Amino acid sequence: MIYHITDWDDAYANTVHIPRGEGFVARWQDASARFRAGRPPEPLGRGHLFRPSGPARGLMVFVHGGYWMESGPGFWSHLAAGALARDWAVALPPYTLAPAARIARMVRELAAAIAEAAARVDGPIALTGHSAGGHLAARMICPDALPDAVAARVTACVPISPLADLRPLLRTAMNATLRLDEAEAAAESPALLAPRPGIPVTTWVGGSERPEFIRQARLLANVWAGLGAATDCVIDPGRHHFDVIEGLERADSPLMNRLLAS
Repeated sequence: MIYHITDWDDAYANTVHIPRGEGFVARWQDASARFRAGRPPEPLGRGHLFRPSGPARGLMVFVHGGYWMESGPGFWSHLAAGALARDWAVALPPYTLAPAARIARMVRELAAAIAEAAARVDGPIALTGHSAGGHLAARMICPDALPDAVAARVTACVPISPLADLRPLLRTAMNATLRLDEAEAAAESPALLAPRPGIPVTTWVGGSERPEFIRQARLLANVWAGLGAATDCVIDPGRHHFDVIEGLERADSPLMNRLLAS
């Protein structure tokens, strides 16, 4: 069947295609606030660092999404639950949103925040993120992002519903805020870059997501496999763009098992 997009804004829209999609943001904020009330984090700039009750086995990093324009670490604290139950520390790093920042600046800020968290927590580092955060998590394992000493500790990268090629976003209305041009879209697209060697990459996407997110997840896994990386693309049956991240809340979920396999 021919795949042809004629409405680029709809291709990347999620809320209107998810039953009761408009209620998810409030539920995330409520769950996150309740989680922090019971387990206050350390500050990580404007972000958060959660520690397990005993020594940390490593550091999981979750990078939030929101099309680089919305949300923040404080929306997602509850997603630290699964890793904390496995005795991993969890960092939810901040980055400046558009239009105050371009994506290239977000990459630099995020790398610095992860390096700060890594300086506080010993052991392996597992990187993940959702949607635009999936893009940024993948971008972190390209050679020009993280410091070498930090990158050497990364044992897994699991971009969830990632945006791997930014060039289609040039055709969307949101680009009035993102201000991407052809050069930046190419320079900041993981699918157009090479990953650092030796880091296994699993793209994870819901089977009920918009076709563009499934295409983007497959694209990154396929391109990076062709560059010698160990990759997989997991299509999570029945999951949509807003509930595909729920596995991060459970210590024994397939998503957590893949992310913290070390």
